Amino acid sequence: MAALLFLGPSLLVLGIFVFYPMLKTLYLSFFLTNDAGEGTVFIGLTNYISLLKNPSYIASLVATLTYVILVSAITVVLGLVLAVAANQHLKGIKIFRTLFSSTMGVSVSVAAIFWLFVFNPSVGILTQLSNALHLPVLNWMTDPKLAMAAIVITTVWMHLGFTFLILFGSLQQVPSSLYEAAEIAGTSKWYQVLHITVPMISPTLFFVMIVTLIDAFKSFGLIDLMTAGGPNNATNLLVYRIYQDAFLNGNYGQASTESIILTVIIAVMTLLQFKLLEKRVNY
Repeated sequence: MAALLFLGPSLLVLGIFVFYPMLKTLYLSFFLTNDAGEGTVFIGLTNYISLLKNPSYIASLVATLTYVILVSAITVVLGLVLAVAANQHLKGIKIFRTLFSSTMGVSVSVAAIFWLFVFNPSVGILTQLSNALHLPVLNWMTDPKLAMAAIVITTVWMHLGFTFLILFGSLQQVPSSLYEAAEIAGTSKWYQVLHITVPMISPTLFFVMIVTLIDAFKSFGLIDLMTAGGPNNATNLLVYRIYQDAFLNGNYGQASTESIILTVIIAVMTLLQFKLLEKRVNY
């Protein structure tokens, strides 16, 4: 009873704001819904079948997987490179440590405005640089492939501060004696990173991979502010599609179905990471 009393408030909040919405979403995915979001006609798996046959939805699924893989891989690799660089005992390195982690304090809206200015085809920094070097000006926000690249760059920039800070904190715990022994043995820096750094911080690296993957699947703010799913639905990721179907089109049944499918995809991808990567983690 004492344990239930302590857990009661948390369980109540989770029940109202997490478990009930999840069950209601699952329930609505089997129904046609009205404008109020209430289930009207039971249609079974029709929503799921129609979605999986919809070319537009398949395109959003492919775009999402492309985005998630690029963001996760680049963020983790670049975060590790910066953490290793910042772990060197060099004069003035503390300034770079602060700069590398500074994106943690930037909100989504500020990041979107900043990068929209960078990618602006008229007055953007990249446009000015292209003109100065006599290179063709790229239309980042109107070309489908470039728009995806712009979103990936912005997301990586946003997530990099957190990834860097976590990995850098882990690197601080690696005994310096290991590197000293490696130096005496005459090994290269690359060998030290692969055979000392990565194994020693593998639990933290594994955690960062999982968190980065899930965060990438949930990306919404940058998409909404920078591209609104365009151009030609090239950046219409699954989360943004759910928002469009539910709150813009009023199709709550289909949006619920998309939410369930997205949940399953995230769960499967996370389980695959545990299955494939956890064996390589040294605790």
